[in-house]
Amino acid sequence: MDFLSDFFMRFGAQLQSPTLGFLIGGMIVAALSSRLAIPDAIYKFIVFMLLLKVGLKGGIAIRESNLAEMLLPAAFAMLMGILVVFIARYTLAKLPKIKVVDAIATGGLFGAVSGSTLAAGITVLEGQNIAYEPWAGALYPFMDIPALVTAIVLASIYTSKQRDTTDEAFSKQEYLSKKGGTLVKYGGQQDITASGYPSEQGSNTDERVKIWPIIKESLQGSALSALLLGLALGLLTRPEPVVDTFYEPLFKGLLSILMLIMGMEATARLGELRKVAQWYALYALVAPLLHGFIAFGLGMIAHYATGFTPGGVILLAVIAASSSDISGPPTLRGGIPSANPSAYIGASTAIGTPVAIAIGIPLFIGLAQVLMSS
Repeated sequence: MDFLSDFFMRFGAQLQSPTLGFLIGGMIVAALSSRLAIPDAIYKFIVFMLLLKVGLKGGIAIRESNLAEMLLPAAFAMLMGILVVFIARYTLAKLPKIKVVDAIATGGLFGAVSGSTLAAGITVLEGQNIAYEPWAGALYPFMDIPALVTAIVLASIYTSKQRDTTDEAFSKQEYLSKKGGTLVKYGGQQDITASGYPSEQGSNTDERVKIWPIIKESLQGSALSALLLGLALGLLTRPEPVVDTFYEPLFKGLLSILMLIMGMEATARLGELRKVAQWYALYALVAPLLHGFIAFGLGMIAHYATGFTPGGVILLAVIAASSSDISGPPTLRGGIPSANPSAYIGASTAIGTPVAIAIGIPLFIGLAQVLMSS
C-alpha cells in the first residue's frame, strides 16, 4: 500500500506540469469551436527548433561520452520499434471490422517516434531536475526507422499473399470453365480434380520489398532530418555557446506553443477517428501505455546492467509510448497506399499522442521515482 500511495501521489503531482496544461488547454479551445488558428509553417518551425536543440545536446553528449554506454539502450530501442508493429499485427488486426493493412500501418505509426512527445518528456525531466543522458534523444532513429520498415515490409508481404491467392483462384476458375473440371474441398481448401491444373503458389516469390528506399524516406523526413542535423553539429562543432544563449531559453516557450497546437489538432482529428471502427479508439488508449511499460522494463534492465539513469529509462518509455506525428504519416502513405490514413493518423493524433503526453510522461516519471529512488 505504501508503494501505491507513494506512486499515486507522485503521479498526481506530475499532472500539474505546465506542459500538460497547454496540451489540455488546446483540446478545450478546439472543443469549444474557437477560431484560434496557428499557421502550419509556425508549427513546422517550432518542431524544427526543438528537435535541432535536442540533437545539438545529444551530439555534444555523444562526443563527451563512452559510446559503449549507448549500445544496450539503442538495441532495446530497435527491438521496441519492431515489437510494436508485431503487437498491432496480432492484436488490433484480429479485432472485428479491422483490415490487416490498416492495423499494420497503425502499428508502424505507433512504433515510430514523435519528436514533440520526446521534447515534452525532456522538458518535464529538466523542470524537475531528473538526471538523464543527453544522448538519450539520439535513440529516436533507432526506434523510428525499424518500426516504419517493419510495417511496410509486413504490409507488403500480406498484400502479396492476398494477391497470389486471388490470382490463383481466378486462374483455376477460368481453367475449369474451359476444361469442364470440378472444384472439390480438400483439407479445408479448394482443390481441382480431373483437371490436371498445376499449382500457382509462390507465383510472386521473385518480388522483394526494397528496404533502402524506406530508410531513405525516413531519414529525409523533416523531424528526423532536424534531429540528425543537430547531432552532426553537436559532434563536429562546438555549439555550446549558441545552445546556452539561444536554444535553451527558447525551448520551454516554444514547447508550450507546440503543446497548444497538438491539443487543438487532437480534438480536430476525433472526427476522422469516428469514420473507422471504434476498436481504434480503444487501441490508441491502451497501446501507448502498454508500449511504454514494455520499454520501461527494458530500460530497467539497462539501468541495472550499464547504469542507465532513471531519466534515460523514462525517456525510453516515453518515445516507445509516442506515435509519429510528422515524418511517419507521409512515409506510411507512400509505403502502404492501401491503408486508410483516417485509421492510423486519427488514432495516433486524436488519442495516442494526448495519452502518451498527458498520462504516459507523468506515469513513467512517478514509476521511476518509486522504483529507483535512493
